[in-house]
Amino acid sequence: MIDQLFTEAVLVGILASGIRLATPYLYASIGETLSQRSGVLNLGVEGQMLLGAFTAFYITFTTGNLWLGVLAAMFVGLLMGLAMAFVTINLQAEQGISGIGFYLFGLGMSDLLFQKMLGTVATVSGFRPIHIPWLSDLPIIGKILFSQNILVYGAYLLVAVTWFVLNKTTLGLKIKAVGESPQAADSLGVSVSRIRYLTVSVGGMLSGLAGASLSIALLNVFQQNMTSGLGFIAVALVYFGGWRPFAVMGGALLFSMVNSLQLWVQVLNIPIPSDFAVMMPYVLTIIALVITVQRVRPPSALTKPFERGH
Repeated sequence: MIDQLFTEAVLVGILASGIRLATPYLYASIGETLSQRSGVLNLGVEGQMLLGAFTAFYITFTTGNLWLGVLAAMFVGLLMGLAMAFVTINLQAEQGISGIGFYLFGLGMSDLLFQKMLGTVATVSGFRPIHIPWLSDLPIIGKILFSQNILVYGAYLLVAVTWFVLNKTTLGLKIKAVGESPQAADSLGVSVSRIRYLTVSVGGMLSGLAGASLSIALLNVFQQNMTSGLGFIAVALVYFGGWRPFAVMGGALLFSMVNSLQLWVQVLNIPIPSDFAVMMPYVLTIIALVITVQRVRPPSALTKPFERGH
């Protein structure tokens, strides 16, 4: 039965769904890349995604407007990002502990709102695939790359934009300087707090967008704890990719392809235990971290609070 995995139709299906499933990983991990590049570790990504996913779904469910749902999710993520920035920058709280606190808040609040405002699992009509003229008609590659929804295209465009900002602009230079040596950046007139507020807030906004991509573009449903650790995998992807946007994208594709593979294994009823198939992406997370932790160097000021004159 395993031979079914190697037919053209199934391979195209695995690759196309892998490209699509990478979307929430990309939005969340690129946002986290910006945050960590400036020296702030945000472990609250999962909570931000859950609140973003619920907000996008609820607004879309009640208004029928998908873009209003996306904007609402990004706004909620932005508020969560601002709160995280205040706690870690102004109050100088330990970043790992405060991040876990925001995760638990997002988990509990999204669950409470779901029970009070919806009460039962419902569905919406999410973003439809956009077939790019001519390109989508190409054999094989057209179905894989050019027949996706707009949030998928946006995620991959974001990778290129983020690379350009970090490596080709003054803002990117300031972000990296603040993450490597905030004292030196401060002595040159760069506002460390302002840069960190910017990156953590943008990271929160992108995490909210990641949640929206999950609830109104991929699954078209909201249920309790629907991210199932995806936010923590996004944080791991930043380490896996060495804080480089395109390498992070490569990691996201690797994880999403494994996830796509395990879904197809279940669909085709291949005799592999379903529990084993489901845990494959998480096992891969552990292996990837063990392999990469020795070869990558994080930003020097990551998790370290900054205080002028110290």
